[in-house]
Amino acid sequence: FGMTTPQTIGGKILVVFYGFLGCSGAFLFFNLFLERIITFLAYVLRYFHEMDLRRKGVIGGDRRDSQASYDDTLDQWKPSVYWVMLYLFLACVVLAICASALYSPVEKWTYFESLYFCFVAFATIGFGDYVSSQQPYYDNVEWYRLGNFIVIVCGSCFMYSLFNVTTIVIKQFLNWLIQKLDCRCTYLKKTKIQIRPPIPRGRRNAITPEHLKHANRTAPPKTVADISEPDSTYDSEGERRNSNEMISMQDFLKSNKVSLAVMQKELHESALRGRAIILPSRPPVEEFKPGSVGPLAIACKKLGEDIA
Repeated sequence: FGMTTPQTIGGKILVVFYGFLGCSGAFLFFNLFLERIITFLAYVLRYFHEMDLRRKGVIGGDRRDSQASYDDTLDQWKPSVYWVMLYLFLACVVLAICASALYSPVEKWTYFESLYFCFVAFATIGFGDYVSSQQPYYDNVEWYRLGNFIVIVCGSCFMYSLFNVTTIVIKQFLNWLIQKLDCRCTYLKKTKIQIRPPIPRGRRNAITPEHLKHANRTAPPKTVADISEPDSTYDSEGERRNSNEMISMQDFLKSNKVSLAVMQKELHESALRGRAIILPSRPPVEEFKPGSVGPLAIACKKLGEDIA
């Protein structure tokens, strides 16, 4: 709480090394307590879950094969994180109420001040505005300090476990919020896409001009003399062309130096006219996930949460 501090250089150096090892050991102790308390609550919740299944008649029949299958299902069953958080919260509240009943008459605090001290002490905040066991005289001071030590240690363990389980609930809320926001943004983007109506266009011929097509339609039929003339449907290289084409495609490309890539692009754009533009598929939304080590990973593993 800051009421006792080192004053000499040697004491400050000792605090650095002692604090490093002490905090590491305290974190290990808190993590072990977190694992044990969640395991205990999981067994308790599993027991009530099994009793509920027996009451409904789901298990407990005469068939051994069905009983074995239900036992395997119970082995894979994980408790709900919300129930675990509720029980840890109730444990912290009950411990704080009992400790406040101890602090209020002994330290001459009000009951609200005692509750406030319990939260600050259990959460390891330690402002130092309220500190227990600092008066010069107490009745049965040894028993009071022992009880004060046990209450603060147990309260810190329960509060540490509650904080880590609450982080899982916050993670689930953030994932739900991210998915909702992403769905809303996707809907807004889809509503902004306007489908262009098809534009009526006449049939185009890039080779034969329009006035020559009309001339061919109104031209008189060929006579015998025309047929006897050399065939003009073949170009100079012997390749056949359409009847209405003035020159072959190969001669046209050579003479005008048109790039095939440009023509393909224009044909693709003309084919897309009058159709809805299909956007590329979006990557999946990344979820907020905890790490694979630490107290959060311990809680996620015990409660069946996926971690990556």
